[in-house]
Amino acid sequence: MQIPNWADRIVVDPDIHHEEPCVRGTRVPVAVVLGSLAQGLSPEAILREYPALTLEDIQACLAYAAEVIRSGELLVPLGA
Repeated sequence: MQIPNWADRIVVDPDIHHEEPCVRGTRVPVAVVLGSLAQGLSPEAILREYPALTLEDIQACLAYAAEVIRSGELLVPLGA
């Protein structure tokens, strides 16, 4: 399966979630999808929790996160 172009599915709208990136056509923030995956939820579980999403939306969230890391500043906590 080809990874969808994240720019087709991820939007930043000042009227939705204070300009936080969300899945197009929903109010589901990318951070919620990524956080759910990080907590161990399967894509299928996320789709049950957020029926407006598709598997391609979840893949677009991952692709968006990868692009942010590639092109942005990596924030790393300082060790004690």
